Amino acid sequence: MLKWLWLSVLVLVVDQASKLAISGTMQLYESIALIPSFNLTYVHNTGASFSFLSEAGGWQRWFFAGLALIVSAALGVWLARLQKHETLLAVALSLVLGGAIGNLIDRLAYGYVIDFFDFYVGTWHFAVFNVADAAISIGVGLMLLESFGVGKAKENETNNI
Repeated sequence: MLKWLWLSVLVLVVDQASKLAISGTMQLYESIALIPSFNLTYVHNTGASFSFLSEAGGWQRWFFAGLALIVSAALGVWLARLQKHETLLAVALSLVLGGAIGNLIDRLAYGYVIDFFDFYVGTWHFAVFNVADAAISIGVGLMLLESFGVGKAKENETNNI
């Protein structure tokens, strides 16, 4: 199902273009209110999700980069081995792959990931994230749905094909 790699490329292009636009037009830690409960806030994340290990001293850059390389390779192999009818899983894997590569590029180029989507309620702010993170989250959500049978053909329909 490598035909779905276009989705990974789309995620990658939109992710990198948005990060370049934010870093090229905003100052670090600058925040622009767009609508209630949503700001564009330019930050650097040297850690992983929710800034996990962001204060670890630098080794995490290479750890997360290596992990992203391994995961990306595994996702590519998994995607290549999918059957024609496994469309939802192909979409999910493609989203995760595009996001993983998008954040990998940041880690290798800058040593951190550029984040800018800032959702909040009152004074509580969700972790600031980016297009790649959103694609990964949506992809994982679709994988969970697929694991519960969403998007799968019934067994007798599959056997008749």
